[in-house]
Formats: sequence, structure tokens, C-alpha cells
Amino acid sequence: MAGHSKWANIQHRKKAQDAKRGKLFTRLIREITVAARLGGPDPDANPRLRLALDKAASANMGRDVVKRAIKRGAGLVEGQEYESVRYEGYGAGGAAVLVECMTDNRNRTVAEVRSAFTHHGGSLGESGSVAYLFTQRGILMYEQADEDVILEAAIEAGADDVVVGDGVMQVFTAPERLAEVKQAMETAGFPPDEFEVAMLADTPVEPGADDVDRLMRLLDALEELDDVQNVSCNANLSGPAQV
Repeated sequence: MAGHSKWANIQHRKKAQDAKRGKLFTRLIREITVAARLGGPDPDANPRLRLALDKAASANMGRDVVKRAIKRGAGLVEGQEYESVRYEGYGAGGAAVLVECMTDNRNRTVAEVRSAFTHHGGSLGESGSVAYLFTQRGILMYEQADEDVILEAAIEAGADDVVVGDGVMQVFTAPERLAEVKQAMETAGFPPDEFEVAMLADTPVEPGADDVDRLMRLLDALEELDDVQNVSCNANLSGPAQV
């Protein structure tokens, strides 16, 4: 599997997202709220919530903000009701794009997503039109790490696969086991530099030179939308054209 190029795509999207701290907090709060609503307020019994709390901690989110989000999700305090929705479409050159959202108004969200596609040379597709091109994976990333040591620890932790490329090690797990494997790696003394549940393209495609700029503009426009949590694309954007 071309692991490094896939992670480079994720990293590009995350850097654009994380550059806006306020928006990052909004996304984390929504994820905590939905995770608590779907799986309960106890992170020990709710892996999705545990991961969301880990991300909130790494972003230095205040404890009071986190507690309110958990209580709101668990129905202990009043607040907006968010639901997870996914939209699928095509960017320049026919690249497949998945857009994962959390919204309290589906009509508003789909209108904004459709507009972003239309204005940047893409089109919104039907449900299921491109999702089959992706697989959801849990990923732990290590930079400048001892490959043999990380590999041994990952095997002991029950990881599914380890991919090495350009000095970056990626430990892959089933999404539902990411929190468990992450905890095992941390206990062994190897906390990851990054961790993520992501939709990875099974077979990344190489966009033409004329398509890269339009595709990047589309992905950035989608990331700008308030209701968008994650954007995935099957185009390999890790080469020189991305810089």
C-alpha cells in the first residue's frame, strides 16, 4: 500500500484545517458531542469519545469546554442537536471526493457543499457513487523513529499493518481499535506524533497538471465550510504540485 502518499494527503488537509484554531475547536466540540450521544459519556466504554478527547487534549482545549460538550451529547444539558452526514462527489479530472459533515441543518449543509463543488469544477454525486473507492482506517504516525523498535511494538499492540516511507512510519489498525492500539503503543513508550481515523483511497490516482490547482481549490473551499469535519480525496497530492 502506498501509505506515505496517503498520509501526505491527510497531512495537507489537516494543516489547512488546523491553521484555523477556532474552527478546529468547533470541529472537536461537535465530534465530542456526537460521540457522547452515540456511545455514551464514559470514554473507557466509548472508543470514539476517547479519541476525540485525546485530540482535544493535544489541541489544548479547556476542560470546561470538553465537559460541556460531553454533557450536551449525553443529553444532560440543552444544546444544538448535530448529526453526521456524508456527501460524495467528483473534482477536477474526475477525482473522487468524500465530505464528512456534522450539521444541525441538512438543507443548509448540502446547499453549501454543492455550491463548493459547482464553483470549483466539480459535481456532487449520489450516495455510494465514490465511497466504495475508500476504506476507513485507523492510523498512528511516527516521524524520525527507530523502525525496528516501532515495528516490534506495533506487532505487540495488535496493529494490522506497518508502512515505512521517506522516514515516516504509519501503523494501521481497524478504526474501532485505534484507541486500543494507541493506548498500547503509549504504554510501551511510543506515543504517536499524529493519529487519525481516515478514509484512505484504495488506489490513489495521479491528477493531470491542469487539474491539480482546481482540485486543491475545491478541497480548500470544502474545508472552509463550518459544517465540514473531514475531506478525503483519491488524488495523490503529495508531489511537487502540492508545494
